[in-house]
Amino acid sequence: MESTNDEIRELSLLEQIESDPNVNQSTLATQLGVAVGTVNWHLKRLIAKGAVKVSRAERKKLRYIITPEGLALRARLAVDYVERSFSVYRRTRQRVKDHVVKIRHAGFDRVRIVGSGDVADICKLTCLEQGISVVTDKSVPALVLDGYKIRLEGLE
Repeated sequence: MESTNDEIRELSLLEQIESDPNVNQSTLATQLGVAVGTVNWHLKRLIAKGAVKVSRAERKKLRYIITPEGLALRARLAVDYVERSFSVYRRTRQRVKDHVVKIRHAGFDRVRIVGSGDVADICKLTCLEQGISVVTDKSVPALVLDGYKIRLEGLE
């Protein structure tokens, strides 16, 4: 089984190649935020899978062509990515709802969120949807974010 990062990179490579078959590995590396060697490794894997073909456009210039197998792979990777994203979203919302029950049970109707990013946004929306105000007051319980983990603090 491929790692999620590998799948995301392969999806990104396939999308980039589809939009510009003349793109070079250096440009792909910059767009993905990885080393050229990483792009080369992924391209070799995609070629071995039959997802991409390479032809020589000029003496030193290569042209990448997505095969029908590559289009099918891109579609599957995109669906997998969306499904994983929604799964993370649903699990995060459920964790926050579970914490909201504890917050309410302790007599609070406000919470502080410690952290930022997409998970923090999901926490804020879920709290507001559940009637819990999000504040910066340090005297209320806090949802502390550590990556995708959410712990509740301040209910001693």
